[in-house]
Amino acid sequence: MKILQLIDSLEAGGAERMAVNYANSLGSRIEFSALAATRKEGPLKERLNENVSYLFLERKRTFDLKAVSKLKKFIKEQQIQIIHAHGTSFFLAVLLKLTYPKIKIVWHDHHGGRAEQSIYKNKMLKSCSRFFDAVVVVNTELKSWAMANLKVKNILYLPNFAVKDANEKKRTILKGDDGKRIVCLSNLRNPKNHIALLEAFFNLGLKDKGWSLHFIGKEYNDGYSLQLKQFIKNNDVEEAVFIYGSAPDVYNILEQGSIGVLASLYEGFPVTLLEYGLSDLAVVSTNVGYCSEIIQDEKTGLVFDPMNRKKLEIQLDRMVRDKEFRTEMAAALSESIQLKYSEEIVMNALILQYQRIVDAE
Repeated sequence: MKILQLIDSLEAGGAERMAVNYANSLGSRIEFSALAATRKEGPLKERLNENVSYLFLERKRTFDLKAVSKLKKFIKEQQIQIIHAHGTSFFLAVLLKLTYPKIKIVWHDHHGGRAEQSIYKNKMLKSCSRFFDAVVVVNTELKSWAMANLKVKNILYLPNFAVKDANEKKRTILKGDDGKRIVCLSNLRNPKNHIALLEAFFNLGLKDKGWSLHFIGKEYNDGYSLQLKQFIKNNDVEEAVFIYGSAPDVYNILEQGSIGVLASLYEGFPVTLLEYGLSDLAVVSTNVGYCSEIIQDEKTGLVFDPMNRKKLEIQLDRMVRDKEFRTEMAAALSESIQLKYSEEIVMNALILQYQRIVDAE
């Protein structure tokens, strides 16, 4: 079996991390695994295993025939049977299918807020879905939405999984004191709700208690990041709150922390929570999307409604105050993740789906 993962960039977002995880995991399980980035490379390129073939399409515009031609040539040379398109990369996959009907398309939806969007906003997706052979979704809410709105019958729910990279190079050194670092692994954009975490950190006076806060994720140098920096400056927490941008050494970073926080207004299935758990972090998380399924009770973490900033303060304060509580919770979450969200279970289900698509030719 020969499969190609398609993703628009290799910046360190959730969908991007899953595309890399899928490509790497398939590399040792099928005949040929590849990954193509359509528009932009990024730090996740370093996380691709040597047995995964890589292609950069350098797509410059929506209808980029040069990029389509480059992809088609690679697909034909390598005799790839299925394109597994993540997120918005589905459009390029459909353009390819129009010129090379033999290719099969699996579309993977990671977008936690899609169920709240109008069908008008998703009209292109709906039109293109007639060319999909299957859809993979990361939570049951997205499955219901896909069943109601897309022109494809084969819809599969698969949970995300995370895998530690044994070859990860340690590059990033977090500032602040050991044992008192709070980390937030989220790109700096609106749904991630960093400002709520900043306000909680400030209101609890955590700077004066020796704690530090660390934001790791792509910075877009827009009004959102300007707002965060202005808050940091205006409230005199510049010596305790740090913004690092994207970084390839995620697990090295997380292992330097004590508490992991996710404050998003919406999520699909956050890979970040899995990575926190595998790094033995105690977790304070928003309860949207699949988050409350990963953290089902206070043995494995503390949750809050992202619209209730006071509750975030309460949960963060509880976590900061009790080291033994944090240690027990981190161990329980790590065990739960390894049991429920294993790479082996997800890959077996995915390969079975691929095989059905190939056999249906």
